[in-house]
Amino acid sequence: MMAFAVGILDEIGGTLIFLKTIISTVFVKKLKVHEIFVQIWKVSIESFPTTAMAGFFVGAIMAVQFAMPIREFGALGFLGGLATSATFREVGPMLIAFMLSGKVGAYTSAELGTMRVTEQIDAVRCLGADPIQEIIVPRFLGIVISSFFLLAAGLMMSVFGGMALAQAFAGISAEEYIRHIPTIVHPISILSGLIKSLVFAVVLATICTYKGYTTTGGAKGVGRAVVATAVTTMICIVVMDWFTSFLGEVLIQAIRGYRS
Repeated sequence: MMAFAVGILDEIGGTLIFLKTIISTVFVKKLKVHEIFVQIWKVSIESFPTTAMAGFFVGAIMAVQFAMPIREFGALGFLGGLATSATFREVGPMLIAFMLSGKVGAYTSAELGTMRVTEQIDAVRCLGADPIQEIIVPRFLGIVISSFFLLAAGLMMSVFGGMALAQAFAGISAEEYIRHIPTIVHPISILSGLIKSLVFAVVLATICTYKGYTTTGGAKGVGRAVVATAVTTMICIVVMDWFTSFLGEVLIQAIRGYRS
């Protein structure tokens, strides 16, 4: 048990040190702007269909789940606001991030892991270049930027999914669904969803690049790195979802107390 705990702490420490190294490289050394845009384009194009589909069905599921209980109270008119608020604040960012972790995270980890075990990263270092600057930073920034906008796009697609299912399942028109969204969805809800999307993007980029960069053990090691990336990312996303939700509620209560 002690060895297991030490292993977890060692992994957390290694990941945080790796993130610190990336951030230091971003601010100290010259960025490969072209490579960053290449990574943004590649991640966005390959992941947008998956993200859009995930966002659409997340919104649809939330609409169906809320429609069943509120129908008994005659409050179906507020379905759009309730479903959208829950999707933006809690469910949407986390579920869409799960989808991206399985696609973007696993792919990046496998790519970097293959480069590590085939000694391509060592070759870059032997040529006098910094592998963090040349290989890791472009992928890290590309994943963070593209994942943030993909998550935001997925949340917008969730509105269309909820709208479609509300009309099919509860007979609520699109105009009525949208009209009641501002009554419940406040700017803080939208901001909360965007902040969570950014946090999840950083978590995803950090873990997948770290796991890929530190891969050992040949082809089997690459497979282990991909599995570890998927599992670790999902666990960390859940933990960060709780932390950001808790911190958000504390800040809201503090603001309300200050205003009163």
